[in-house]
Amino acid sequence: MTYLTIHEAAAKYELSSRRVQQMCKAGEIPGAVKNGRAWKVPEDAVPEGSRKAEKPRLPLPVGISSYIEAVSNYYYVDKTLLIRDFIDTLPKVSLITRPRRFGKTLNMDMLRVYFEKSERDTSVYFQNKAIWACGKHYRSFQGRYPVIYLSFKDVKYNAWADAYKDISECIAAEYARHAELADSSACSAMEKACYQRIVSGTHDEVDLSRSLSMLSAMLRKHHGEAAVIIIDEYDTPIQQGHLNGYYREVVAFIRNLFSGAFKDNPNLAYGFLTGILRVAKESIFSGMNNLKVHTIMDSRFSSYFGFTENEISEMLRYFGQPKKMTEIREWYNGYLFGNSEIYNPWSVINYVDEGCIPKAFWQSTGSNDIIGEIASAATPDITKNLRKLMQGESLTTYIDTDVIYPRVKENPFSIYSFLLLTGYLKNAEIVPQADGNYMCRVEIPNREISLVYSREVLAKVSPKPAQSTAAAIQQAVFERDFPMLQRSLETFLMQTVSYFDSSDEAFYQGLMIGLCAALNNCYRVRSNRESGYGRFDIQLFPMIENLPGFLIELKATKDKAADLEVLSSEALDQIEEKRYVQEMQESGVREIICIGMAFRGKEVAVRSK
Repeated sequence: MTYLTIHEAAAKYELSSRRVQQMCKAGEIPGAVKNGRAWKVPEDAVPEGSRKAEKPRLPLPVGISSYIEAVSNYYYVDKTLLIRDFIDTLPKVSLITRPRRFGKTLNMDMLRVYFEKSERDTSVYFQNKAIWACGKHYRSFQGRYPVIYLSFKDVKYNAWADAYKDISECIAAEYARHAELADSSACSAMEKACYQRIVSGTHDEVDLSRSLSMLSAMLRKHHGEAAVIIIDEYDTPIQQGHLNGYYREVVAFIRNLFSGAFKDNPNLAYGFLTGILRVAKESIFSGMNNLKVHTIMDSRFSSYFGFTENEISEMLRYFGQPKKMTEIREWYNGYLFGNSEIYNPWSVINYVDEGCIPKAFWQSTGSNDIIGEIASAATPDITKNLRKLMQGESLTTYIDTDVIYPRVKENPFSIYSFLLLTGYLKNAEIVPQADGNYMCRVEIPNREISLVYSREVLAKVSPKPAQSTAAAIQQAVFERDFPMLQRSLETFLMQTVSYFDSSDEAFYQGLMIGLCAALNNCYRVRSNRESGYGRFDIQLFPMIENLPGFLIELKATKDKAADLEVLSSEALDQIEEKRYVQEMQESGVREIICIGMAFRGKEVAVRSK
């Protein structure tokens, strides 16, 4: 049992040290013991009468994107200094790109609540936050401006007509939110007629293209202040357009919409946009000299999207799980945004909320269709590099922060840029280039993304066995049923391999790594690593205590007279002769299964010991 000193317990219970000592003497703290002249208190004891006992913990904001709701009812990680940093520079239009589920929507709603002029006093939602202590200058911006707020995060349709309809309804709802304009004496009859067409849905495409420009003009006339315009997840309809064949239509429309809203708009105070990709080369932001872009490569605003280590430590202490820091670091840390080390906030919140049981929470939180498209265009060299990344290796590559959807398939090497910007890879080292882009050493950031990467990226570039075959292969490995493993592999080879594909050992090694990736919730898959007196082909290093480790050595031949059983025995002997087991033995793996495999075309032989 772990014990706390009187002073440590006092801090935990939010009581004085003297009061905790009195409670120990009175027997009010279960399990408290006297050690000489000092008292020790069990770490997990929460005595009646302590403030911790009196105040229930706030719940975590799983899926909450409303700032007011988050700060009123949930445990909130204070990101309000984003407001201070913005006010310090006052860029006219800011575009902030981050991977999905990194807090973009909640932060944009925070900006809306802070800046928006309202009939109610919204300062109460900031008075106990960091921004309020920054001084009078910063507080003067609170509740000052009319705000236009749009979110395109749910505009996901197979046809342009449906996407256009949804965008129209989003804009109409925002017009209706400013009902004071319907009969405002400050606005002209023409403006009020346009207002009614938008709200009633009788507008045409020209009206809608000019709608943000018109709304900002009316708001300025009515309130006497230029408007703040916030558009969250602006690139979602663009991605959907690319995937579903209406890319040109959506880009043309959004270009006109944004031109009126952000380019030379005298009624604009400030503009904010968020998305996953910059999409600058689309000419959506053509000629917009007032735009400042902040990608994951930039230091400004870097700590506000995602959680820092200090924020995680404080959260774990609050929820009584301070010892989980090592595990949470292994699973959800590893991102480098600008100069800030960042944890995935969606995964951290779900991890703590579900009792600190680690899972790949980030998986399936967004559409991965684009990953399949770019992975399908991967060259053999790119496929080889993607597999190396899965094995814990790093890769130095050119990163284009302007990567756009149509070009990810035209230029297969853009896959690295896309995977980095969308959160599947992290920067390990950055060297800025003269063209404004970067040379980066990239790698997989953490254990969660290793799981997601194998299922969402690596699976797209590897032959995929039928579900029954994949299950049989996994079962054979776990049950050490090697005749079954051989039969299942032969079935897989018959289903997926062309005779002309099956040329060398590297080909079969790639197939096996892809199959083994399905086991990586239990095993860390490694290949071509030094151990003993050489380099093994494949190692399955157990990540769960009491599971055996596996070493797999491969042989391949085109010789029809060669005996595959003999070759598989030679592969098995090589594991022993080269002492490939040494690394796992030194790491404390008690049981190691050695497997030799020999391939020829669609034939395979498997031996083990």
